[in-house]
This record gives sequence, structure tokens and C-alpha cells, in this order.
Amino acid sequence: MQTARAALAAGDIGAPVAATAFMVTPGHERWHPDPEFYYRPGGGPVLDMGPYYLTALVTLLGPVRRVAGMASTPRSTRTIGDGPRAGEVFPVLVPTHQTGVLEHASGAITTLMMSFDVWAGRLPRIEVYGAEGTLSVPDPNQFAGQVQLFRGAEGEWAEVPERAGYRGAARGYGVADLAEALRTGTTPRANGELAYHVLDVMECLSRAAETATTVTVESTCAIPDAVPLTP
Repeated sequence: MQTARAALAAGDIGAPVAATAFMVTPGHERWHPDPEFYYRPGGGPVLDMGPYYLTALVTLLGPVRRVAGMASTPRSTRTIGDGPRAGEVFPVLVPTHQTGVLEHASGAITTLMMSFDVWAGRLPRIEVYGAEGTLSVPDPNQFAGQVQLFRGAEGEWAEVPERAGYRGAARGYGVADLAEALRTGTTPRANGELAYHVLDVMECLSRAAETATTVTVESTCAIPDAVPLTP
């Protein structure tokens, strides 16, 4: 993610115009032995996986000022597929397929789709489209993967070498960043302002779907400081 951000900051694709973000799966009940909480209030694909994707989008494109959205619940029940309760049927109480449009304060517009109702897809996890090219960003839930760049004039994809971020970082590394921020008296990158804004955007997406309107996001946040390439 930091390599992708560095590419954007360097102007590799020109001014960002739009982005897409997709997270699709047939549902967690296939492997989780107690999956009901994913399908109750407080669950659903946006509140489950949105923190990864929306934090990445805010880091790349800045805070969100307005959203629109739609949602559906194609299946009213789910069946546990693994563990001692395999075969049990339970009700679905929240939307499980959600789409949204995010207007960033920067002017860029993101199209978002998050679903527990798609068996398979070949959609990109995150792509950012600029005036001069496209940036392909790997799955923000994996903390690794290739960043790829397509320059309009060159006409082909090329891998972007690692150029920013903590080498070998993985899930939970934000705790180390927090410790360093406390030591140096700086603001941690995974801070409460950022977390609240991401939560606010997710709640606004749900409200937009429920009311069939666009919803203004009242909160905002600073884009976290970039991470230089660090051993």
C-alpha cells in the first residue's frame, strides 16, 4: 500500500480521477464454525471487510465527503458448512451484497462492491485511475502483493518495485508504528481520527442504501503520513 501511495505521490499516473474496490466471497459460513455474527446487525460485508479497503482508499485518495449506495439480501438463511455445527441453518438479518459510490474530498470518485453472495470473480481488488495511467493495488487484507502500473503512452503493465513501507510488515504492524509514535511524540498512522472516519463512511453507506439518497459524511481525517522504505 505504501508503494502504491509513493507511486501516486510521484505522479506516475497523473492526477487521480477515480478508483474501484471489490471484495467478493460466497460467505464465511463455509469455513467459520460459528458464523452467525457476520449476518447480524454489526455484520455484513462492509462492516466486516470495509475497514481494510476504506482505510486503504483514504490513505491513497484522502477522506470521503459524500456517498451513495444500494444493498440487498438475496438469501434469507445460511447453512454452516464446517465444524461441529455443520448443517445448521440460521437467519440472515443484514444486507449481504452492498455497492457504493464514494466522493473523496480530493474530487476522485470510487466505485465499491462488497459481497457475501459472489462465488468467484476476476475483479481487481483496488485500482486507481489517473489522467496519465492506472495503478493496480493488491488486496489490503494481505499486506503484500505486487503493485502494477500502466502508463498510457507506454501501453503495457509493469511491476512497481518496492519503494516505501516497512519491509516484511504484516497484520498487526500498526502496533509497532504506534509504539514508535509514542516514543517520538508523533501521531500514529492508525489513529482514532482515521478509524472514526472509516466507520462513519461505512455507516453512511448503509444509511444511503436504506434511504435511497446520497449521504454527506460529517467526519473527516488527515491522510496518515507516508512510510519511507524502512528495513
